[in-house]
Amino acid sequence: MDTTRKPSWLRAKLPSGPGYAAVRRLVDDHSLHTVCQSAQCPNLGECWSRGTATVMILGNICTRSCNFCAIQTGRPTELDLSEPARVAESIARMNLRHCVITSVARDELTDGGASVWAATIRAVRHRNPQTAIEVLVPDFKGKYEHIDTVLDAKPDIYNHNLETVERLQKPVRVQARYDRSRDVLRHAKSRGFTTKTGIMLGLGEREDEIAQTIRDIASDRTDILTIGQYLQPTPQHWKIDRWVHPDEFARWKEFALECGIGVCESGPMVRSSYHADEQSKKYTGIEHLNTVNALAGV
Repeated sequence: MDTTRKPSWLRAKLPSGPGYAAVRRLVDDHSLHTVCQSAQCPNLGECWSRGTATVMILGNICTRSCNFCAIQTGRPTELDLSEPARVAESIARMNLRHCVITSVARDELTDGGASVWAATIRAVRHRNPQTAIEVLVPDFKGKYEHIDTVLDAKPDIYNHNLETVERLQKPVRVQARYDRSRDVLRHAKSRGFTTKTGIMLGLGEREDEIAQTIRDIASDRTDILTIGQYLQPTPQHWKIDRWVHPDEFARWKEFALECGIGVCESGPMVRSSYHADEQSKKYTGIEHLNTVNALAGV
């Protein structure tokens, strides 16, 4: 298969409009990092135009070197103690009913950054009591005490991505482990939290492996699943194996729902935080407040 040219169904719209401009101003004015930019998300234009962005805390340099990810790897800078308050204020100015917060991995920190996670969740909750908080977290090396630090701050949705099938974990995610990531999700579920995970297709996985991964996710009682197309950030990253047709994504969504997963978003452009507000609404009834017009006047 020729993977040098994207198929027609993967052509994203260019960033434009008052909503996009307003979010861009907020990100710049509050010195925020977003995974939209750092991970080169193809949906940046659409999401920012809708008045939404996924905020990335703990800096923009990751201690891990996943072969699928565009985020810079290296030695992180020191912690920014004012970050939780800035994130909370930005979410207030975006007037969101549902926010998504993620982070780089900070394995050099004693708690993996869990205390900063907790401070950020609490700051957002204090400043935005009506906002549902979804967190997309690293695995904290599977240490329950650090996972519990985040859970004790009471996010509404606890999201941790498996990313790919078990066989490809080591070459694609490098420092992560399939069983450890599943255990993170099971632990959050055992504490009564709504859980969510995501996988990518087009990394070289077989059909039977996709099916088994979805069965594993369902057996862990994970509530929400996203399935999207892997896009190679640079020539140095993991090579794309194939472009997955929208019809195949539709089949996997149907399969996931049959397996008992509550909500599955599956499509070429789907990412973990893509339309997260709508996923949450389907599962929990939480609604997103459309703020594009309001943001245009910020």
